[in-house]
Amino acid sequence: MTVMRQTPDQTELPGPIPREFAAVMRPELPSLLKEMAAEIVTAIPEYGPLLEGPNARVIKIGIEQSIATFVDRVAAPTATTALRDDLCRQFGRFEAYEGRSLDNLQAAYRIGCQVALRRVRTVGRRYSLSASFMLTFADALFAYMGDLAELSREGYVQALEELGEEPDNRRRRLLRRILGGTSVARSALAELAEHSGWPLPEEVTLVALAPDAHPARAALDRDVLLDFADPEPHLLVPGPFTPQRRAALDAALGGCRAAVGLTTPLGEAADSLRWARHTLALTESGIVDDGAVVLSEDHLLPLWLLGDSALADQIAKKYLGPLVGLTATQRGRLIDTLRIRLTTRGTAAQVADLLGVHPQTVRYRLRILDRAFGDQLTDPDDRFATEIALRALHLREHGEGGGPLGGSRRP
Repeated sequence: MTVMRQTPDQTELPGPIPREFAAVMRPELPSLLKEMAAEIVTAIPEYGPLLEGPNARVIKIGIEQSIATFVDRVAAPTATTALRDDLCRQFGRFEAYEGRSLDNLQAAYRIGCQVALRRVRTVGRRYSLSASFMLTFADALFAYMGDLAELSREGYVQALEELGEEPDNRRRRLLRRILGGTSVARSALAELAEHSGWPLPEEVTLVALAPDAHPARAALDRDVLLDFADPEPHLLVPGPFTPQRRAALDAALGGCRAAVGLTTPLGEAADSLRWARHTLALTESGIVDDGAVVLSEDHLLPLWLLGDSALADQIAKKYLGPLVGLTATQRGRLIDTLRIRLTTRGTAAQVADLLGVHPQTVRYRLRILDRAFGDQLTDPDDRFATEIALRALHLREHGEGGGPLGGSRRP
């Protein structure tokens, strides 16, 4: 290590980092990695969940590899960087898929570089390293950071091309911030919207797209925000869903399925998307059949009754429980009779006409229902809950068949 020491009468010129310095650096790597991660999360809170989430292991391996490759190249300047290059490109691709710019990733690289330089100064004092060596090391480290940033930029641009995104990805980032709900300050949204050239509307309408949908961007209005990278692709329409918006969406979809949520205030955009996705699920299950583009506002009752399938099952078990012991055929006939009787409030003759059976058959069924349900059909709250259970069951059977009571409910 004497080649790196500085004497009062000696000033070393910047040059390659001596290879033996790699042996000094390697023991520092584990603690250096932890220090880098901590400072990056402090400076960029958005990265905190990433280092604790399902992708944490891959991300940490990528950071480790980036640091280790620098040390490897000190020990052997011709050492391969293939793995590091791939991981850095993956970092860039990930930022693109998440709808973010490269600003945070580049900031993370700078922070890592600063932490590494701080550590080298500490090590330098320990080994009495020369000032010229410290300058050489800093130059090499900044050049290395530039390589990492450029590799990530390559992955970022490649991902944007695959997604069909414009290089400036602020609008998709803005959409994800909007869907973050009330936890996102409006001032932060306003600033990002201004940078994106997108005026913040008071109301929005979200549209859920089928996973296989590939809308033609040119057919959509310029102010529509898009996120096709999400596993459940969607878009945001400023303001209400007007006939003009409908025509543009129809043209862009080319027959692919989509569901339009309800128009909500900007801060409640996530609700609009949730309703749109539920409506789309109802169309895919056959419960709702209303063309390629379905409006949630046209199907509010199914949205409400089937908004929580597990809870609908529990309601059916509780309020239709008296029919559990019957055969599937008996249960199906009685359920039809009871549903029509409660929803129409008709006479036995009117119910029989709707069912296509003899009035005496309906009277017989009604006597069985009275014995089975007892006071449940006379108490207003219980009768309402029973009717809700019957309506939910009827809606679901139109699409999926089979109910929560077990077995087929139709003859």
